[in-house]
Amino acid sequence: MVNTTYQVQGMTCGHCVSSVSAEVGAIAGVRDVQVDLATGRVTVSSDQPLDVEIVRAAVDEAGYDLVDA
Repeated sequence: MVNTTYQVQGMTCGHCVSSVSAEVGAIAGVRDVQVDLATGRVTVSSDQPLDVEIVRAAVDEAGYDLVDA
């Protein structure tokens, strides 16, 4: 299991958390998504390391921005 934390910009409420969780959670191999609304951190547990561009596309689909590390 691989845990990776991403920084997401623009989330302001519980609906934002749900949207990001659903989109990122739909990526193949993702087992769990934890979103910390206060910090904007999204921690993803997956079977293997994820391609950051796939994560970026999922976050974008939810309507938010993945901040480059």
